[in-house]
Amino acid sequence: MIAVSEHMRVHLFVEPVDMRKGFDGLSALVRAHNLDLFSGELFVFISKRGDRVKILTWERGGLALWYKRLERGTFKRVKGSGVLQLDKWALQLLLEGLDPRELKRPPRWSPRVG
Repeated sequence: MIAVSEHMRVHLFVEPVDMRKGFDGLSALVRAHNLDLFSGELFVFISKRGDRVKILTWERGGLALWYKRLERGTFKRVKGSGVLQLDKWALQLLLEGLDPRELKRPPRWSPRVG
């Protein structure tokens, strides 16, 4: 599993991506959305068939690419276009094949101010 910190930004590309794309092709998609390729953030791409995912990130002087293929089932895709922001937990659910939008989180408690 790829290490994701609590504060790391994760960008999910909503439109399906041709998994033949490698570092250069995926980097071009990141730049086309005016995102900073060298930020250390994660850029997540799901295949047209929905059974493969690639994660591109900048790490210690070079690009790193993480790739997962499901033997059965598909990753849950969001319909539409553009890029969505995910948190660490939504990414974990997505990589497990679950739809993070269908899960209900209880509201977080915070102390009253004043």
